[in-house]
Amino acid sequence: MKSKLRIISVATFLVLAAISGYYVTQLQFSFDFEQFFPEGDEDLEFFRDFVENFEGDDNFLLVAVRREQGVFEQDFLERFHDFTLSARELPYIEESQSLTKFSYPVRTPFAITTVPAIHIDQPERLPADSARILSDERFVHNLISEDGKTLVVFLKTIPSIQLDQARELMAALDEQIDTYDFEEYHYLGRPYFQKELVDMQKREITVSAIISGILVTLIMFVIFRKPWGIFVALVSIGLGMLLFMGLLGATGRELNAMAALYPVLMIIVGTSDVIHIMSKYIDELRKGERQDKAIVTAIKEIGLATLLTSITTAIGFASLLTSKVGPIREFGINAAIGVMVAYVTVIFFTTAVLSWFRADQIIKLGKGQAFWEKSMDWAYHFTLRYPSRIALAAVVTLGIAFWGISRITTNYGIINNMPIGEKITEDFKFFEKNLTGFRPMEFAVFAKEGYKATDWAVMREIAKVENHLKQYPSVQAVASITAVYKSINQMMKNNASEAYAMPETEEDFERYQRMARRVPKLNVNVLLSKDETKARITSRVQDIGADSIKAIGEDIDRWITMNTDTSVVAFQRTGTGLIIDKNAEYVRRDLLYGLGMAILIVSVLMAILFQNIKMLLISLLPNIFPLILAGALLGFLGIELEAGVSIVFAVIFGIAVDDTIHFLSKYKLAKNKGLELEPAMRITFLETGKAIVLTSIILFFGFLVMLFSIHPPSVTIGLLISLTLLSALISDLLLIPLLIRWIMPKS
Repeated sequence: MKSKLRIISVATFLVLAAISGYYVTQLQFSFDFEQFFPEGDEDLEFFRDFVENFEGDDNFLLVAVRREQGVFEQDFLERFHDFTLSARELPYIEESQSLTKFSYPVRTPFAITTVPAIHIDQPERLPADSARILSDERFVHNLISEDGKTLVVFLKTIPSIQLDQARELMAALDEQIDTYDFEEYHYLGRPYFQKELVDMQKREITVSAIISGILVTLIMFVIFRKPWGIFVALVSIGLGMLLFMGLLGATGRELNAMAALYPVLMIIVGTSDVIHIMSKYIDELRKGERQDKAIVTAIKEIGLATLLTSITTAIGFASLLTSKVGPIREFGINAAIGVMVAYVTVIFFTTAVLSWFRADQIIKLGKGQAFWEKSMDWAYHFTLRYPSRIALAAVVTLGIAFWGISRITTNYGIINNMPIGEKITEDFKFFEKNLTGFRPMEFAVFAKEGYKATDWAVMREIAKVENHLKQYPSVQAVASITAVYKSINQMMKNNASEAYAMPETEEDFERYQRMARRVPKLNVNVLLSKDETKARITSRVQDIGADSIKAIGEDIDRWITMNTDTSVVAFQRTGTGLIIDKNAEYVRRDLLYGLGMAILIVSVLMAILFQNIKMLLISLLPNIFPLILAGALLGFLGIELEAGVSIVFAVIFGIAVDDTIHFLSKYKLAKNKGLELEPAMRITFLETGKAIVLTSIILFFGFLVMLFSIHPPSVTIGLLISLTLLSALISDLLLIPLLIRWIMPKS
């Protein structure tokens, strides 16, 4: 009967594996900056209303074309202009603009007409055109670089372009631009980000799965050195990951920037469960137990502890549900589900397969076993001989760690999330260095009751704010509805560059308003609402870091409050950049709240398991230690705390507590068999210590796999988790024995 149940169990999992294999092919990937908006934030609600009145601030794709000898050369300008015109025909493009299409308004005795900013067909006029354009604030950093070697085509895309549309657009653009033989070109914009970053996600998942698989295979070979032992372990781990990824596909969950962690996580969690259950099964067989009895003992003693470790790990991940950022919450719930999938696979599949094998078929016994026994015996006696030194080292380490925590900042930039060594990152840096960059900084303008945004009193205040924004070197490409009247003022003064300014008197302004209605192709709908009660100031700010940008924004807000007429107009800072940067304000709070909840829930589970308040303290203190060290590493390594990196703490707590539970569970079992404290402690080191060390080594190298990532947050996450989980192992082996001896000396 037992054999029949084992066959049914294995067959069931094989069927589930086949179904999962199909659904893995249905997995969907996504990337959108809106995913990282903090939901429920009042500034987000304001921004959404702002977009409804105007349009989004990221509906664009910029193409920068560089010529090292300078752009004011006829052949180059002709090709560039032709590209500008043809780009209008690209899919999902509503408009294209560049300097070669721009014209200055000119007043004549008969009417207002225009003249081109660049006389492409008159090479003799290009030097004069160059001098005029490079002194015009509207163009420099926006449509042309300051050194005159780069021109930009601004492509306006449809609102909220989707991934499939972005792929189609970028493929068409690549094909088209190749026909012009430009020596250097760069892209920036939402469609480009969507395509490239989703491709990065796919690459990350594939690479991390392959490297993790190779690593685990090597580790299993070192541990078991028998084909069947390696086979059972690898199949169990691989099956768990397949079932998890298939479940994601079957439930229609989209994979985002955090998805690269899933293969590593599933392999590591599955490996930990497999090693614990196989180690116990082998130990029982070596004691002379029959295979069926040995597997039952392994399930009873290790299965319960593994269930608790899986639950606590899942709780650690579930603590991320407190985050306001969608991808972080999704990672938390998906990872929690993955942990439980791995546990179910080990308990019902691995044990069923394992029970068919003898110890000598699974593992090569010999010197290796003696080495582990000797090492664990040494560790036990070390804690017995040097308790004061261990305690002093822990106190000193904590003191240094708190100093490191005080150095943590949240001044992260977009560049921190760009793939290492990829063209998209080079393009991003190019725009940051030579042009306006990507981060938008927007200001909503509200005319007070009785005024319109087009009234002189309001326009004067808008111009004040614009001029103030230009005082900040990192703020560029400032523009608003005032550009219309500045342009007309310049036209009225023979297009002198210094005349690009607001008219000096209200009478001149009103006269210019009447003239504006006659300027051909004047399109201001993105800068002025239809009812003319709201307006918009647009700008771009360099990627100098979220905290630095926040400081600039708050300084601008204070200046506006003190220097503008609030009875006439109100200003409010907004934009995509502001909303994403607000994550910095929430990440600390959500992190502490989520971890607090996780620690509370785990404490309840520990209390139920051990039914002893002292054991509860002993189980929690060693696991808070690695969290403090992780925070210290952020400070000492200068790693900014941002939404993606914040998941480190949930992962560390969720996984680190596993070894503590295994250690204390074995200690409790030994005590329940009537052993005194020290014999029970020594048995715990000898029987559980090896599994704890092995799983920690696997965790260490498993997360170091993330160093192969081209996604900087993934590299950071892998490094931090590896180092801190190593500290968790040391904490378990050194601090738990001390705490038991100090807190429960007569237990």
